[in-house]
Amino acid sequence: MSKAKGFFKEFKEFAIKGNVIDLAVGVIIGGAFQKIVSSLVSDIVMPLIGLITGDISFADKFLVFGLKEGEVYATVDAAVAAGKNVLTYGNFIDAVINFLIMAFVIFLFIKGINTLKNSAKKEEEAAPAAPETKICPYCKSEISVDATRCPHCTSEIE
Repeated sequence: MSKAKGFFKEFKEFAIKGNVIDLAVGVIIGGAFQKIVSSLVSDIVMPLIGLITGDISFADKFLVFGLKEGEVYATVDAAVAAGKNVLTYGNFIDAVINFLIMAFVIFLFIKGINTLKNSAKKEEEAAPAAPETKICPYCKSEISVDATRCPHCTSEIE
């Protein structure tokens, strides 16, 4: 019984650790962000690429193996329905383009976050630190800013 309690206690400590919760939040946010980026790619970028390439749809690009002379298939579905082996290289091209665009968008997003972090960091570094020492008005020695008596000349300092 004590081994089971120890096991569940250990599991509870693991599950409640900040790293596990941070990972869960990251996965959820990543899933939501992926939908945004996918929409950007499919609804905005790919139509622009289609406009630039003259409405070429890469999804329609395929190669049918084992064709007999005169045999032609207009669509991937028609070739698959006829029992042919089909290499859908257009889908691969689409996936590569989507990946590159998503990677670029994520790069820009991370670059923006890093720029914000760096500017905040520079502001912190630019702010002068409070002085740690001051000059004794009597003997002109450097003393701690918190000192009420100079250790060199023993004068009282206000």
